Amino acid sequence: MLYWLMKYVLLGPLLKLLFRPKVEGLEHVPASGGAILASNHLAVADSFFLPLMLPRRVTFLAKREYFTGRGIKGWLKRSFFSGVGQVPIDRSSAAAAQAALDTGVRLLREGRLLGIYPEGTRSPDGRLYKGKTGVARMALEAGVPVIPVAMFGTDKANPIGSKIWRPYPIRIKIGKPLDFARYEGLAGDRFVERSITDEIMYELMELTGQEYVDLYAARVKEEQARPRSVAVAAPAADMDRVPQTRAG
Repeated sequence: MLYWLMKYVLLGPLLKLLFRPKVEGLEHVPASGGAILASNHLAVADSFFLPLMLPRRVTFLAKREYFTGRGIKGWLKRSFFSGVGQVPIDRSSAAAAQAALDTGVRLLREGRLLGIYPEGTRSPDGRLYKGKTGVARMALEAGVPVIPVAMFGTDKANPIGSKIWRPYPIRIKIGKPLDFARYEGLAGDRFVERSITDEIMYELMELTGQEYVDLYAARVKEEQARPRSVAVAAPAADMDRVPQTRAG
């Protein structure tokens, strides 16, 4: 009930009025069954506009901080995320990360449409960063397609650190589903999962037109937060080459 109120009566009409969101490629979203929507991540607003513009209900594995905010803004975010079925997850440890993956696989096997940000966090500067392999693990274990999604304009409407959103046209472009059935039974193989994740990020790079950075966004944010005198180089594990062609 709260989902319908938020999407069609309360928040949804207001967002459509102020931001005039448009979507193309809806035909690539299956009418039923489990699938992953793998999107670039420019702003918190991404998680508002994507569910708003799709006919199917989208579930995100949202970081639990989105559910703990205070004041009107915190209430609005918490109500929206809860109302549309978002699932808060703890990302503070390896065990918590595994629990989040297990939750994602369960939802996909139930036939849900699961929204994921492979970069793991918002882009610090509008560029596209290296994807984490959790998206590949979930796709393989649940046996579902991955649908690349490009968000445009959300970083202008909701800049990092902004407390008030600014009216700005939002555009969403949905790409063709990626089928990884050829890797069936190989969940847990880190080389296969890295290959799949790189293929997904390549598709996102093509779809968004963003400059690709072969580093993890979280690592870049950590380095930006360090005093210059103690900054250190990113580890070699972050320096894999960006794929030049699609796998398979």
